[in-house]
Amino acid sequence: MELMAAKDAAEKWGISQRRVAVLCAENRIPDAVMVGKMWVLPADAEKPADARSDRYSKSRGAVKPFLKWAGGKGQLLHEIERYYPFDGQTVTKYAEPFVGGGAVLFDILDRFDLEAVYISDINTQLICTYQVIRDEVNELVDILSGYQSDYLPMDAENRRLYYMDKRDQFNRLIVRCDDEYRVEQAALMIFLNRTCFNGLYRVNRHGLFNVPIGSYKKPLICDEANLRAVSDKLKGVQIVCGDYKASSDFIDSHTFVYFDPPYRPITQTSSFTAYTEDAFGDAQQKELAEFVDEMGKKGARIMIRDIHGSVVIKDGFEAQ
Repeated sequence: MELMAAKDAAEKWGISQRRVAVLCAENRIPDAVMVGKMWVLPADAEKPADARSDRYSKSRGAVKPFLKWAGGKGQLLHEIERYYPFDGQTVTKYAEPFVGGGAVLFDILDRFDLEAVYISDINTQLICTYQVIRDEVNELVDILSGYQSDYLPMDAENRRLYYMDKRDQFNRLIVRCDDEYRVEQAALMIFLNRTCFNGLYRVNRHGLFNVPIGSYKKPLICDEANLRAVSDKLKGVQIVCGDYKASSDFIDSHTFVYFDPPYRPITQTSSFTAYTEDAFGDAQQKELAEFVDEMGKKGARIMIRDIHGSVVIKDGFEAQ
């Protein structure tokens, strides 16, 4: 029997070599065998029907955002999903340069098996938390379980004191900026998010978290099952702390890009953009519009939320 390597199959079928390896590992190519560290398969093997689109019909909910986040899109997924362009062949990558709470990200990770996924955000503490959940979830769960055990039995005044102590601790770690304490910082980020007023993330002009305590009677501080599910979904995801422009090297004609930037305030009193100490004003909005146009010229499929929160589609693809 004549054989071909996974690389040859990838060229023949117009897909990536990694995707061929996945198909072989899933036993979807008859007589494919691993030789050393390389898959080989019959030269006359046919490309299996792409089953990834089957996930589209599955009910969502296996994973959900691990943080409450201002501007989160959990309630709008029924609208946003209409514009998902994944067909299993042309669009095989996903990028979200303003990931925030990740409602769209987790919906897509739940429903599609993509070749590559890229997320980023300028909020250092947020991205640290994503990375810790992906890479060090066991240690994170241990710390959060301790916080939950301490916090829930307390009366209101002791909760307030405990919260203020953890907020001070979190801010000390922000100033210290020491990678050695990244798991502790991520745990504090989740604890504060679950117990602060309205789940807000707001910082002062020095970049320090300043949201007061909330009034939740029994907050779920350690959602272990979801954290472990999120950790599994994030394996292999490229998680970057930085400006949205850093996504340029990842984005190509096979990429669906979702931009959900901070909105330009309609009035001076209607905005909430203090997720970092840096503002995202008119100049930044114009630069983003230029960047979106550049990515569109690459052939990327683009969806962006405009200043009113409406969906805007670039590159002309239509709702399915």
